[in-house]
Amino acid sequence: MNILILGAGQVGSTLAENLVSEQNDITVIDLDASKLKDLQERFDLRTVAGGAADPRILTEAGIEDADMLIAVTQSDETNLVACKLASKLFNTPTKIARVRATGFIRRPEILSEDGFDVDFAICPEQIVTEYISKLIEFPEALQVLDFADGRVTMVAVRAFEGGPLVGHPLKDLRRHIPSVDSRVVAIFRADQAILPDGETIVEVGDEVFCLADTDDIRRVMHELRRMDKPVKRVMIAGGGNIGLRLAKALEDRYQVKLIEFNKRRAADIAGQVTHSLVLQGDATDEELLESENVDEMDLFLALTNDDENNIMSALLAKRMGARRVVALINRRSYAELMQGGEIDIAISPAQATIGKLLTRIRRGDVVAVHSLRRGAAEALELIVHGDAQTCKVIGKRVEDIRLPHGAAIGAIVRRREPPQAARAGDPAATTRTSQVLIAHHDIVIQPDDHVIVFVANKRMIPRVEKLFQVGYAFI
Repeated sequence: MNILILGAGQVGSTLAENLVSEQNDITVIDLDASKLKDLQERFDLRTVAGGAADPRILTEAGIEDADMLIAVTQSDETNLVACKLASKLFNTPTKIARVRATGFIRRPEILSEDGFDVDFAICPEQIVTEYISKLIEFPEALQVLDFADGRVTMVAVRAFEGGPLVGHPLKDLRRHIPSVDSRVVAIFRADQAILPDGETIVEVGDEVFCLADTDDIRRVMHELRRMDKPVKRVMIAGGGNIGLRLAKALEDRYQVKLIEFNKRRAADIAGQVTHSLVLQGDATDEELLESENVDEMDLFLALTNDDENNIMSALLAKRMGARRVVALINRRSYAELMQGGEIDIAISPAQATIGKLLTRIRRGDVVAVHSLRRGAAEALELIVHGDAQTCKVIGKRVEDIRLPHGAAIGAIVRRREPPQAARAGDPAATTRTSQVLIAHHDIVIQPDDHVIVFVANKRMIPRVEKLFQVGYAFI
């Protein structure tokens, strides 16, 4: 696929890194020549220095032959104008835009064909807000991922000493919770992926990826570690777009304190929130944290635009007694260095966002893509089409599907006919119209199944996609 990426910031460079190894032709446009030089030195791609909304620069970058334009510069206006130009001047098939301002997102006519003609819009700040909200619901987890409209949940948890399953083989999971069907799709031990079977023994410190029906996932997590007390008190450092969005999303259910350094911005935030307490000050000020009882916080979130400030304030909060601390860290090297030590979770905004973009880029009918372990692994939800003659997985048992090494099918979500009462609109008919099947060896894949696949090495993604694609004979 020929893809044109506008913007070489965190999102653009992370996207380029993910796509360049998957047999795509990538061209990146940015005003900053130094960023482009760095990308060229690291990856096999083409770069063009210039304005992303300049028709001359777009032409020089080869937009006339592009299959897709992804506009992820820091400017909403530049991204929208670039999409409009790509549509009207160059007839680019697919246009994706990063849009931050809620005014654009809430008015779909602005992004429609009669407006800026954006096929798909993403808002990284909203994606990160939702990502953090999930972590607050599951305070024991390192990552929480939804599939099949929330019917299936995958969580990554750190195995703690004393967990019922720790020190035991995975086959004991069924004996411990016989009423729950679940699957451990992968274990990372000392940063090395292990594809587990029933005899695999869980060790203290393992990063374990579990998959189960959303209603059952907490019981599965309980097998690996003690369950934390529910979160009640939250302190947010940083009143930027993410900090403000999160405060608004949490303040009706939690006690929220937000610290913002800029006095004018703090006053503006105070006028936008309802129940949150807004404090003007420095989140690395030990006296301020002590006076605001940081030691009583269930969760401290460092969400400023400065990686170093986030790291320092999170470390300080942890040292002063905050139960769990999370830091937003853009630089991957920092995130990999800090997570799992004093900082419980290091979130990369670009990695949290990338899945939404990859969903639109992956080949085949891909419903969801989640980037795992800061981009090293992925989890995909694919819809199977065709029949046994045109698709390599239909009609086959899970154990007979020749997945590349490092890939595993975790679950299948299968549609079933709703009861007659539900079809008639009877609210009392609550039977679900889909069935979650954990992928045991004898499960047979059927047409229109939603198949959830874990891939420990993202380099195997093209082979997984090809396996699930429909052959040319399918009409």
